[in-house]
Amino acid sequence: MERIAVFPGSFDPVTVGHELLIRRALPLFDRIIVGVGENGEKKAWFSVAERLTLLRKLFVSETKVEVASYTGLTADFCRERGARYVLRGVRNAADFEYEKTIALVNKRLYPELESVFLCAEADVSFVQSSVVRDLLKHGKSVAGMLPDAVAEAVVRMVAEKR
Repeated sequence: MERIAVFPGSFDPVTVGHELLIRRALPLFDRIIVGVGENGEKKAWFSVAERLTLLRKLFVSETKVEVASYTGLTADFCRERGARYVLRGVRNAADFEYEKTIALVNKRLYPELESVFLCAEADVSFVQSSVVRDLLKHGKSVAGMLPDAVAEAVVRMVAEKR
């Protein structure tokens, strides 16, 4: 059976933390589906199409990574895609407590689904998409927070939004 993981998130925008987590997880799975969740309650800064484009650009040469968008519950998306694993990154104890609760709910909805947690690397554990957006809004540098492959595109997209 193919080991398929879904790495769900908003990726608004994709950060170095996201990239590193996916690359570290590649040896663990046959395929990783990066699921860009469409959450109507959150006001996204980048459109779903923009986020998909950035992620595809970032993993263009990685055959084990697929990028897709979805609406609704992550557990349902995992079931639809044949994924038996949810990949999540944790930066601190607060992240773990939140992710543990979500993992328990997902397990209840889809008993075959296992959550796999990877700890963020220390040098990027402070990076959050919301922090990156705030810095970008105020014209501050986000050097080292965005993957090199997408940094220029993100800065250009922000300039167009102003």
